[in-house]
Amino acid sequence: MTQMADRTTAGSQGKAGGDKSQGSGGESLGDPGVRGRTTIADSVAEKIVGVVTRDVPGVHSLGSGMARTMGGMRDRVAGGRPSVTRGVQVEVGEKQAAVDLDVVVDYGAPIPDVVADVRTSVISAMDRMTGLEVVEVNVTVDDVDLPGDDENDDDKSDDRVS
Repeated sequence: MTQMADRTTAGSQGKAGGDKSQGSGGESLGDPGVRGRTTIADSVAEKIVGVVTRDVPGVHSLGSGMARTMGGMRDRVAGGRPSVTRGVQVEVGEKQAAVDLDVVVDYGAPIPDVVADVRTSVISAMDRMTGLEVVEVNVTVDDVDLPGDDENDDDKSDDRVS
């Protein structure tokens, strides 16, 4: 079962220039932004975090060893699509979120810098897209991708003769 966050948008009731809509009794309804509740599912936050993290230079992929192996097999099956949430877990509360990431970095990339960039990107994107305050971004670096280590490198053959 997916946890969800209830977000009530703080509005500008009573401010000049605000919505002056009136209800059936003539009373002011206030800012439309406060007329209801916005709920953000954990899975939505996980997708945002997954996409943003993959765009950080130095991040090769997401997921721990077994998750990457299973995900790689699933991606190769006809109709399989890469999962943007692999290696991402987000706990969403009413106004805050906590993020856990499993990443693989590119060989030669300075890990502290990559992780700092991941944290900055995740916090910025979550604030911009959801309005949630990210209280922590825990990053586990599970592996380093070595050049020529990819199974998808078809340019280089392990065979000595053809």
